[in-house]
Amino acid sequence: MKLGLMPLLALFAVSILGASAQQLPSVPASNSPDYDLLLKGGHVIDAKNGVDGVYDVAIKDGKVAKVAKDIPANYAVKTVVLKDMYVVPGLIDIHVHVYAGTGERSSYAGDNSVYPDGFTFRVGVTTVVDAGCSGWRNFEDFKDHIIDRSQTRVLAMLNIVGHGMRGGKFENDTADMQAEPTAAMAKKYPNIIVGIKTAHYMGPEWIPVDQAVKAGTIANIPVMVDFGGRRTERPMYQLLEEKLRPGDIYTHAFSGERGEQDFKTGGPGRGMREGRARGIYFDVGHGQASFAWFTAIPLYKAGFAPDSISTDLHIESMNAGMKDMLNVGDKYLAMGMPLAEVVRDMTWNPAKEIKQTQLGHLSEGAIADIAVLSIQHGEFGFDDAYSTYLRGDKKMQAELTIKDGKIAYDLNAISGEPWDQPPSEAVRQAKRWTKLRVQGFGPSHWRALPGQPTIQDWRPYPYVPSDSNNNQDGRTTTNH
Repeated sequence: MKLGLMPLLALFAVSILGASAQQLPSVPASNSPDYDLLLKGGHVIDAKNGVDGVYDVAIKDGKVAKVAKDIPANYAVKTVVLKDMYVVPGLIDIHVHVYAGTGERSSYAGDNSVYPDGFTFRVGVTTVVDAGCSGWRNFEDFKDHIIDRSQTRVLAMLNIVGHGMRGGKFENDTADMQAEPTAAMAKKYPNIIVGIKTAHYMGPEWIPVDQAVKAGTIANIPVMVDFGGRRTERPMYQLLEEKLRPGDIYTHAFSGERGEQDFKTGGPGRGMREGRARGIYFDVGHGQASFAWFTAIPLYKAGFAPDSISTDLHIESMNAGMKDMLNVGDKYLAMGMPLAEVVRDMTWNPAKEIKQTQLGHLSEGAIADIAVLSIQHGEFGFDDAYSTYLRGDKKMQAELTIKDGKIAYDLNAISGEPWDQPPSEAVRQAKRWTKLRVQGFGPSHWRALPGQPTIQDWRPYPYVPSDSNNNQDGRTTTNH
C-alpha cells in the first residue's frame, strides 16, 4: 500500500512528538507546575506533626507546600522517587564549633573550629548552633566571616566570656563574664544568637553560671552549660536543682565526668532526674571526650535518654569517636532507641530547645529544610570517647539534603539525569529546585570569554538549538 506525502509527514510529526514526550517530564498544559520539587514515596518522620509513614512531600518557593499520600508527579517541575528512604526535617546540630579562619592557635575562636559547610549537608544537617566560640566582643566578626558567608544556617550561643572560647586564660577570667553587654549583643541579633553558653570554667565560683543565667533572662534565651572542671564547691546537682531555669540546656550529659552517673547503681546521678522534672534539657554534645558507653548505656537502660543529639564538632572530635551527626544518632539506634525517636532528637527537640520552632518539622508553610536518609544494614562498630565500642547492625546515610527548598547535596545522583540524553524541561528550570550545577543548553556548556568564539561541544545526542527563552545560562552556578 502506498501512502501520499501528507500522511507520511503526519506520521513523521507524530513520531517526533512521541520521542519528545519520552525525553521531557510530563507537566501541566500551562507549563507552570504547582510545585518546584516533589519527593515521592519516601517514609516521612515528622515528630511535631506525629507523622510516621509513607507520604509525598511537595515544595514551592522554599517552603513545604503539601504533605499527602499521592501527589501526581506532573504537578512538579522535578520529581525524585525515594523508594525505601526516609524523609525527615533537616537535622539541627545545636553544639558545634565553627568560628574558623582567625588564625588563632589552640582557640575555638580560631584553629580548633571548622568551616561548617564541609560537615553539614553531606550528613543531612541544615542548621548548626555554634556553642560559645564567640563572646560579645568578637561576635560581629564571627557573623561577618562565617554566619553571613555559609550556605548552612549558622546560629550562635554567645559565650558569657566577652572574648569567647579562646583558651583557659580567657575562659577563666571572671572579670570578662558580664551579663549586660552579653545580653545587649544577643538582643541586637535576635534569632541568630539563640542562647548563652558557659564552658570550661575550672574555678570554684558560680560566677559563670550566674552571669550566663542573668544574660539569658535579660535576652529571653536559654543557657547551655558545659560545666567545666568538677568542683565540690559547685556540685552538678545544685546546678540542675537550683541554678538553671526550666528550658536551659545541660550538654555533655553522658560523659560521666561531673556526677551525671551514680557510681553505685550506674543510673542517673543526683540532680539528673530532678533537673529533668524542672524542665532542664539534656544534650549529648559527644565531642572528643564527652561520651562514654559506660555512662550512656546504663542511663539509657534506666530510662534516661537525651532530649537532643548533637556532635560538639571541632578539629579534635571529628576524627575521633565522634564522626558526624548521623554517627552519633547511630549510637542510639545501636542502644535500641527507635528511629523515630532518634530523628525527633535531631530535629524537633533541638528546634524547641533553642526556641526556633519555625525549624525542625514539615508542616505546610514551613521552611523546606529536608534530609533524605537511607538505612544501611550490616555489621558496624561504634566507639565512644575511650575507644570502646558497641556493635550495631544498621546505620543512617544521607542521600539527599535540601536547604530552603533546593537540593544542596545528592550522594548517589538520585536527582540527576543520564549523561547521554538531552536536558529535560526540569533541567531547564533547575533554578527552581536545585543549588547543584546542571548542564547548559547552548552549543557549549562553557561560557565563552569576552571576544572568544563559542566552541561546539560533542554530544551523544543530536544538538537542538535552544529557543529564545532558554540559553546556556540554565546552569545554577558560575562556570570555573
